[in-house]
Amino acid sequence: MKSILIDDETDALEALHLLLMETCPEVVVAGKFTDPEKGLAAIQSVKPDLVFLDIEMPVMNGFQLLEALETLDFALIFVTAYDQFAVKAFRYSAVDYLLKPVNPEDLRNAVDKAADKNRLGRTQLELLKHHINPQGSQRFDRIALPSAHGYTFVDLADVMYCESDSSYTKFFLENGDTYLISKTLGDVEEMLAGTDFFRIHKQFLVNMRHIRSYIRGDGGYVVMPNKVNIPVSRIKKEEFTERFTRF
Repeated sequence: MKSILIDDETDALEALHLLLMETCPEVVVAGKFTDPEKGLAAIQSVKPDLVFLDIEMPVMNGFQLLEALETLDFALIFVTAYDQFAVKAFRYSAVDYLLKPVNPEDLRNAVDKAADKNRLGRTQLELLKHHINPQGSQRFDRIALPSAHGYTFVDLADVMYCESDSSYTKFFLENGDTYLISKTLGDVEEMLAGTDFFRIHKQFLVNMRHIRSYIRGDGGYVVMPNKVNIPVSRIKKEEFTERFTRF
């Protein structure tokens, strides 16, 4: 797998190169650049299979570099020192990323995914840019749902609830569409923390703004717009009713 490494920090660049040789011998580094303009030229001439790219760089940042390319016909892994808030933006956009200092196991996993996944799309890139610079707001409004054929971009406001299906999660949208993604409900819950979603049961994560009614009982259950009844677990009842009264 032919790759290009671009990072304005020399130490980070050399450390990544060394780590690739140790943990991912199938990745051949065709070039490494601290100058993003030279990195851009290398991508255009070498046509790599994989690019490791920093975002915050002088003269030309990672986004500007990608926008200068006519096509994004390579797998992309961002290597970033961003904080946890910005990391959530990568997850919402379904973009692969590595946090500095790079963990060997994380690098191995990222390269394995890059070997057989779809290339980065322009819409995906725009969504990441929107989330990573949300104009002072930490509220996310769109999410990329990965599938075998690419990504589906949906407004969170349109998602009624999510249901666990073993190691997968099924998204139910207001228009009747459903999407199955290869993430656990726990992963989805973590990603949607701080939004209007609440884990009312071990199998269900609901958008509180879509609840039509709450029927009391042992734990009770909620009625959703599609007339589906979703149980509220006893251990979640008190926290749920406290949150439910806010809406």
